[in-house]
Amino acid sequence: MSIKFMLASAVGMAIRSVPLLPGSARRLVASSTDALEMTPAPIEPSWILAGNPEARLALHSRAYDDQATTAVWDCTAGTFRWYFGWDETVIVLEGEVHVTAEDGSERTLRAGDIAYFPGKSWATWHIDTYVRKIAFCRKEFPAPVSMAYRLRDLLRSSQDRGGLAA
Repeated sequence: MSIKFMLASAVGMAIRSVPLLPGSARRLVASSTDALEMTPAPIEPSWILAGNPEARLALHSRAYDDQATTAVWDCTAGTFRWYFGWDETVIVLEGEVHVTAEDGSERTLRAGDIAYFPGKSWATWHIDTYVRKIAFCRKEFPAPVSMAYRLRDLLRSSQDRGGLAA
């Protein structure tokens, strides 16, 4: 019974996320990163550990269901903690940043590097001079939808083993 409820909830969420005018929000969005207008995106002052980092942001696109965005972000020198509320994959376009993850691991990201930061996590960013990145952000699905995906994956893996596990 609870599985039926979860699946019904997932279907309901999917239906509500469909645009009213089919296809109206599903179009190609393309531009040069240099053509996007950067606007100030101040870092939360309590997160700043050193310096006076100044960040800017340009939203490139937003998914029709509001579950994902793509943006260009840049920042000047400074050190700060950053909270990733969403899953975020970044590609560094210019400059570099020294990142310390919650587990203490450190990594320097330079132009051409790609990195993934899980949602609901913190990292410390130290920028010597400047960094510019593309950020692909994705919201976590609501619990019923996530559970439906996990169930699907469980069923798929059991089929790969030749049926449901006893």
